[in-house]
Amino acid sequence: MDQDYEYMQVALTLARRATGRTSPNPMVGAVLVKDGQIVGQGYHRKAGTPHAEVHALAEAGQNAAGATLYVTLEPCSHYGRTGPCAKAVIEAGIKRVVVAMTDPNPLVAGRGLVLLREAGLEVVEGIMAEEAARLNEVFIKWVSTGLPFGVLKTATTLDGKIATQSGHSKWITGENARQGVHELRDTYDAILVGIGTVLADNPALTTRLPQGGKNPTRVIVDSFARTPLNAQVMCDGLAPTLIAVTEQAPRDNIAALQAKGAEVLVVPQKENRVDARALFRILGERAITSVMIEGGAEINASVLNANLVDKVYTYIAPKIIGGKGAPGSVGGMGPERIEEAVLLEDMSVTACGEDILVTAYVKEREGRHVYRTCGRIGIC
Repeated sequence: MDQDYEYMQVALTLARRATGRTSPNPMVGAVLVKDGQIVGQGYHRKAGTPHAEVHALAEAGQNAAGATLYVTLEPCSHYGRTGPCAKAVIEAGIKRVVVAMTDPNPLVAGRGLVLLREAGLEVVEGIMAEEAARLNEVFIKWVSTGLPFGVLKTATTLDGKIATQSGHSKWITGENARQGVHELRDTYDAILVGIGTVLADNPALTTRLPQGGKNPTRVIVDSFARTPLNAQVMCDGLAPTLIAVTEQAPRDNIAALQAKGAEVLVVPQKENRVDARALFRILGERAITSVMIEGGAEINASVLNANLVDKVYTYIAPKIIGGKGAPGSVGGMGPERIEEAVLLEDMSVTACGEDILVTAYVKEREGRHVYRTCGRIGIC
């Protein structure tokens, strides 16, 4: 069992190399071990390319026969853009397969393990299952519910302000925290802000890292199609821009945005605004598996109230702004009683240059069902 954990850890480390690159597929790592030696290893690098098991089998060659396969996710059993890995594992002569977790994809969902066992292979499940689920929390949420994994990112002062009373907000946090935000953008599929942020800050919403990085799809919640045609998100051509409007948006405005290259999504409305849950459902149908919300106080309140936030990143700067007119990170009406507040759990606190980063997950409670990958699944 100690060896099983040791080699599964290697497989998990391999899988993490593809962070932010496999969507809408999961991250998967695989290791082949024979006579106490690693004879092959690999990881899934990008959707549409060979899976982790295929890379490991290719590296092992004839040494795969009689080996043990350690893989972070159940080998697939269906034909997609690539062939079924379970079949390849059987044909390679593998004798034992150790799997961290079964695949929640309804197309697989245990069928791969059934094929392996029917072929006479020994199958062990559940080794480092919690770590494997956390690794693929985005994929598991999306494939199980059809909704993207929601990430709320905020940057506040110690007293919870995101700007001064005049609206000035650059820069609340330091350079290290800002770099951390770009690393998050490199990880997730889409970044979402409201029209207020676009009008106030004219952000690019791109990933700017020394080594480059992946630009997420930009989603602007703009009920009445007010996005300026000269806004950075409309002009730089660095990433797709989706603008979510309601049926009340002027048709001329919509046509002008489309002519500039933006894709306009007409989304059902709720209280005269874009219905956040309907928008997330549309994004999920487009295989956008994760959305990082970097909006202002009202957008943040909207996604929280719609139970769309799964994970929270909050950068806290050692500054105090004060002032009744200075906005906090979450607007809206808010609850009347403390026990109605959104609860967080699994919290971690790390230093980030001069600031601190608090990472946590939204806690499930009665009346607020959220998705969790480790140990239970809520209802979205």
